[in-house]
Amino acid sequence: MNNVLRILLAIFLEGTTPISIAVSALWLIGLYRILEKSGIKGWWAFVPFARYYQLSRCANREQEGRGLTVAIFLMTVLNVFTIAINWTVEAEASVSGLDLLLTVLIFTLLIVIFMYNFRIYSGLIEVYGLKKRWIVLCLFDETKFIPMLIWGFSKNYQPGWQVQDLKVEMARLASRGSAAVMDQGLTVNLEERTVTEFFQKKVLLRDIHMAIPQGHMVLLLGGSGAGKTTFLNAVNGYEMAKAEVLLNGTNMYKHYKKMQYEVGFVPQTEMMRGKDTVLNTLLDAAKLRLPKEVSAEQRKQRVHEVMEIFGLLPVKNNLVEKLSGGQKKRLSISMEFISNPSLFILDEPDSGLDGVMARELFEQLRKIADTGKIVIVITHTPDRVIDLFDDVIVLAKDSARTGRLAYYGSIEDARKFFGRDRMEQIVKSVNRVEEGGDGLADEFVMKYAKEVA
Repeated sequence: MNNVLRILLAIFLEGTTPISIAVSALWLIGLYRILEKSGIKGWWAFVPFARYYQLSRCANREQEGRGLTVAIFLMTVLNVFTIAINWTVEAEASVSGLDLLLTVLIFTLLIVIFMYNFRIYSGLIEVYGLKKRWIVLCLFDETKFIPMLIWGFSKNYQPGWQVQDLKVEMARLASRGSAAVMDQGLTVNLEERTVTEFFQKKVLLRDIHMAIPQGHMVLLLGGSGAGKTTFLNAVNGYEMAKAEVLLNGTNMYKHYKKMQYEVGFVPQTEMMRGKDTVLNTLLDAAKLRLPKEVSAEQRKQRVHEVMEIFGLLPVKNNLVEKLSGGQKKRLSISMEFISNPSLFILDEPDSGLDGVMARELFEQLRKIADTGKIVIVITHTPDRVIDLFDDVIVLAKDSARTGRLAYYGSIEDARKFFGRDRMEQIVKSVNRVEEGGDGLADEFVMKYAKEVA
């Protein structure tokens, strides 16, 4: 029973000695008040593991909170395992190799936990507007309860903002209305795309409204984590959001099976068998991408047309593994273009290509758009081919780290809106400061929302 009690104490109070239990209890009491001051239910302080994530929300360090939660969980598992081993195995029969492994794992986790704690408590100190020297007390188990009790119970210490206030502020930034439905073109009215993550609903995307006419080639910009791929998956129906997406007047979500032939999506990763020929690769793609009622002869004819469009006829009998980088990219695009889609989406099609080859590829995409198709492209080197695009979509992470629409419109108007000449400068302007950006995402999200209201 003694060991069972030790295991329970290790899980709920993260201590097994009277002193460590007392210190942990005082820290929890302080955490209870800190959470309440930040607009979070105080009872989260008494939920093992989850309490660290909630503390990180108070410090505006959610990403670090997720890492710390996992690290604390693993450390607790190791502590429980160690107690169980000591319980069931005689001391003289213990395996030295196992002891060494546990020691290494615990030491590694201690370093990770220390680093995450430093980031989170530094954020909390910033939120409370305190001097940085408070961090010394926060990082040690024996003293971390002191600042928590002082900040939690003293009226002289108040957070600069509350978690709930941040939600209200982000709701205020929401764009008004929705895009008018187009009979010919792509209409996107996305309210939100959410997932459940770490004990709460997380909003990945919110308030994205736009109407893209036929024949337009559109650049999709945004920093890492801004939601570009999530947005494209919502548009093509692969990951449905709370949204209405219509292509040429037909609802993508309600008629998904029918509309899947109208959308071509080329992922960044090429999915082709190296030992197949170009011809066989496209014939296989035709079987998958074309409706069942299409005859074998019609499939062959379509494959021939696509190879001609993308310049693959001279290498139709070559093995995929023998193709150049540019040829592989064209083949990857050809596989999706087999169905002659009305909407063509490409995720970094120029990845790994030099300037000349990338230019040729984008010129081919421009020709496709000119036939009346809608082409949406993600690329990390947009400025070398920007003259080929009609419009640009800019997604940005707001203060709540939700993907928002910071701009949609023509390339020239985008330059005026952001006050930057190059697309890469636009991305930098909306990126967070810690990611090397200017941290102006909220400013431009609000500015665009006002313009389209």
